[in-house]
Amino acid sequence: MLRPRLKHRFTRRTLLRMGPLTLVSLVAACSRPFSHKNTVLPATPACGKDLTTPPQTEGPFYTPDSPQRTSLLEPGFSGTPIVVTGQVLSSECRPIAGALVDCWHTNDRGEYDNEGYQFRGHQFTDADGQYRIETIVPGIYPGRTRHFHIKVQAANQPVLTTQLYFPEESATNQNDFLFDPALLMTVDDGGDTKRASFNFVLKTV
Repeated sequence: MLRPRLKHRFTRRTLLRMGPLTLVSLVAACSRPFSHKNTVLPATPACGKDLTTPPQTEGPFYTPDSPQRTSLLEPGFSGTPIVVTGQVLSSECRPIAGALVDCWHTNDRGEYDNEGYQFRGHQFTDADGQYRIETIVPGIYPGRTRHFHIKVQAANQPVLTTQLYFPEESATNQNDFLFDPALLMTVDDGGDTKRASFNFVLKTV
């Protein structure tokens, strides 16, 4: 399989100046299969025993028993479409098949549907631990930055309740008392539909 070529020649001195985190990213980039479609982002963050996804509050607007669906789009919806993809992994970096992924968020005006299930839904990961959420970019709820609410649970394991954030919202992110940079998605703004990615890493017992 052909792999993308680096445009620059890296000397030993240059590599040492880059630091360990940059070197890890470089190695990952060189090892990743090249795709001409450019439709799937490499999910972040990395997995590992000390890199499990941090929990966050579920907030006051969680509704149980949401519909099972991968698309949260409603007929006549307004807002910017976005597709969020990634994997659910164990702290040993193994994909978790059949894990619950439950998502809820505001409409594009920053309002939650507390009477029905608009922009609410759950699904289960496939054999490779992958999930896919088709929805819109949520509006900003007063006092918060832009975010998704998520619950993730492997079978017979504790529930991880957390939130996902947008990197381009730097001003409101810094003013949000709940914001955690470890929960930033990777987001591609190219095209009519945004594409985001995030791996959930669970502590399993």
